[in-house]
Amino acid sequence: MKESDKNIKNLIDKMMAENNLESPSIDFTSKIMSQVLLAEKSKIKTYKPLISKSTWLIIGLSLIALTGYSVFINNDFSNMEMVQLYSDKASALFSGIHFSKNILYAILIVPFMILIQIGLLKNYFNKKYQV
Repeated sequence: MKESDKNIKNLIDKMMAENNLESPSIDFTSKIMSQVLLAEKSKIKTYKPLISKSTWLIIGLSLIALTGYSVFINNDFSNMEMVQLYSDKASALFSGIHFSKNILYAILIVPFMILIQIGLLKNYFNKKYQV
């Protein structure tokens, strides 16, 4: 075992003596860094929202048009008895349900608190990741 180790060591020493150490060129670092910068720029993806502004515009206009149509165009006041009948049924359906003040406050406040948290978290992550 020791003899083979000596032979391997001698062989490595002989190979190292034959090869001269090569030093990199003067602008080696700048060449490497320019390639790194190019690789980083190719990896960067631009932010693209899931729903584009034009899609939001179409959705908003559709909702406005639907609301306008149902309010102004589709007014059939001759069927007021039918509307009264449905409102009586709806009020009778919900007349047996009673909420405490705490539940009503929670129902009113929780959505606003969620919206505030979403805004704060969005700002936090935008600053953290520089989107």
